[in-house]
Amino acid sequence: MRIIKKILPYVKMFLKRADMFLFVMCLICSLYGLAMVHQTLPDMYAAHWVQSTPTRMMMVQVFSMLLGIAAFVLLTVIDADLLANQWKLLCALNLALLVVLYIFGQDDGTGNKSWIRFAGIGIQPSEVIKVIYIIVAAKQMAYLKEYKDINSFLSVAQMAAHAVIVFGAIVVVSADLGSAAIILGILVVMLFALGLKLYWFAAGGAAVAAMIPLLWTYFLKDYQKQRLIAPYAPDVVDPSGDGITWQTKQSMKTLASGRLTGVDADYTVTTFTGKHTDFIFSSTGEILGMVGCIAIMILLTIVIVHCVRVGLHAGRTFDMLLCIGVAASMACQTFINIGMCIGITPVIGITLPFFSYGGSSMMTTFAAMGLVSGVKYKPKPQLFSMF
Repeated sequence: MRIIKKILPYVKMFLKRADMFLFVMCLICSLYGLAMVHQTLPDMYAAHWVQSTPTRMMMVQVFSMLLGIAAFVLLTVIDADLLANQWKLLCALNLALLVVLYIFGQDDGTGNKSWIRFAGIGIQPSEVIKVIYIIVAAKQMAYLKEYKDINSFLSVAQMAAHAVIVFGAIVVVSADLGSAAIILGILVVMLFALGLKLYWFAAGGAAVAAMIPLLWTYFLKDYQKQRLIAPYAPDVVDPSGDGITWQTKQSMKTLASGRLTGVDADYTVTTFTGKHTDFIFSSTGEILGMVGCIAIMILLTIVIVHCVRVGLHAGRTFDMLLCIGVAASMACQTFINIGMCIGITPVIGITLPFFSYGGSSMMTTFAAMGLVSGVKYKPKPQLFSMF
């Protein structure tokens, strides 16, 4: 009883100061995702697309959600500045994760060496690397904004070099183009929010265009090239439709089968690998129809817009960039994942935040939302108290 009395004031303070709207939205999204995964897993297990039993996989997903909630609470009450000030240790952690991934990583037949597995549990280090990148990049950019000229060549070179190093390390170590692309998306949006002059974006676009032939010739593997081309020239890449484009075609068939309100619960149109992970959006279209898919897009849009709103009302550049970085990550993932499902973006292994099956994705997404909640949690300077 005494312990409860001691904890109660802290609980009340958390409920009062934390971003409870964001927390509730995260819970709604994750519970919605759990329901869709629960509907999908039995068919996947019956077709031998997954080896673990649906019950065990659901337990893993629920446990991951609970750990994610704990991470949300922890990162709400811990000032992100304390983490950002240890940027050297965070960079070392990212490096350690990449080294472990290089040595022990597995591709699970996807071509992307993205998972570390032990005792039947898989961890995707790139999800952690992404959150750490947002924290460190926000620290770096805020420092350059406040103490340097962000539009100087040296400042731009530092910010670009940071992202390019992380991008290159992910591509070289794991061949995970999806996670690497998210890093670049985060960089672009954060730089725009920082107030970088538009001519630097034009210069960056030209530099990327100049680098594409080099990446295409010396770094990308044949299957990666086919994945990138497939949405735009499917008949050229896979004339039979049974190769690189098969999964996308099955996804679109599944998505279209649900029509407005979904098919009968006992009837499954297609069963293919990824229906519970990268293609959970298509599975939702099959189960709940267009109504269910629109609900997903509305929920994720509310979360993304709310993160931006919290950032724009933050009292400091670092806090603003932290929120914008999280929103950018969510927006990029959502766009690419839904694009994969409807055939307009390459299939590059991107999960749908909160909805796709995957413990690493669930936990780190909640953790990222905790960073945003922490911005609202901390007291604002008097200058910004009017907001």
